[in-house]
Amino acid sequence: MAASAGIGSAVVWHWRGRDVVVGTTRLGSGPRALLLPALSSISTRAEMAPLAARLEGRFTALTVDWPGFGAAPKPPVAWSPEALGDFLRFALDAVAPEPALVVAAGHAAGYLLAEAAARPVPGRRLVLLAPTWRGPLPTMLKRRPAWLGRLARAADVPGLGAALYRLNVNPAMVRAMARAHVYSDPAWLTPERAAGKRGVTGAKGARHAAVRFVTGQLDPFADRAGFIAAAEALREPALVIYGADAPPKSRAEMEALSAVPGIATRVLPRGKLSLHEEFPDAVAAAILEGTAEPA
Repeated sequence: MAASAGIGSAVVWHWRGRDVVVGTTRLGSGPRALLLPALSSISTRAEMAPLAARLEGRFTALTVDWPGFGAAPKPPVAWSPEALGDFLRFALDAVAPEPALVVAAGHAAGYLLAEAAARPVPGRRLVLLAPTWRGPLPTMLKRRPAWLGRLARAADVPGLGAALYRLNVNPAMVRAMARAHVYSDPAWLTPERAAGKRGVTGAKGARHAAVRFVTGQLDPFADRAGFIAAAEALREPALVIYGADAPPKSRAEMEALSAVPGIATRVLPRGKLSLHEEFPDAVAAAILEGTAEPA
């Protein structure tokens, strides 16, 4: 099934005296569904397009880029969890007001979990796709040393920051990262798709958010306890979907979340961190089944 192009536009979000332009896409008709892509060096709202195309029969699917991510030029902002949390509230209030459904992938799911726990909305349904809360380097190190913060701040230094960023997004690193953690089938990342992912990394100003994500400075929670506490505080129906191929350390967090009473879970036979992009049919089917109104 080919993804429909949808209607692309942009919105302006005001943050601490700056006007930040972020891209949006609208597809379908019916109750609103807000689709939030993951946070990563290669993530944009385009990764949600195959899923949006499969939801458009029931929903008006609205996708939005996160500030600091996406393919458009970005301002040199020291992005923080506070900023992204504020943007999520803007997206829920202004981009897709009163959505019936919110679907969030990766770290976006962590932010949605925190927001929904603090500001529940009756009648809204949540879907968390391969939800994560801890960035790649803290996950790999199993701790959060102080030098990660210094490394993130170094990304803002002209020259030095660009060099650090290139180490993280060179073609070999992107390919290795995608095959190890993002996609189940190495063949899925064709040369054309890989070129598109590398194009995202070349956007002006991309390093400021990307390096902070990798170093854990954009983690929505400080530890698993906070992640689980937010899930326990939910007052809205929540469905967790992840794949059997999820990386072991990330899967352990997904399993801990799934063990929270009241959280519904669907484990797909295939899928890593971008299962919604690689297996949109299976993910859409699980969402539609899990959010169907009782007969």
